[in-house]
Amino acid sequence: MDILRCPKCKGELELVVEREEKEIEEGILICDRCDKDYPIVKGIPKML
Repeated sequence: MDILRCPKCKGELELVVEREEKEIEEGILICDRCDKDYPIVKGIPKML
């Protein structure tokens, strides 16, 4: 998480976990700076 940044503004991301097993399976990454959301689906952040 320390190396992930918002692709739009390079701001820090906040992690909201919705489902976790051994790893985070579902959740959301939220940019503090530009308020953009990036979903995590099946353990993969969708940041495009």
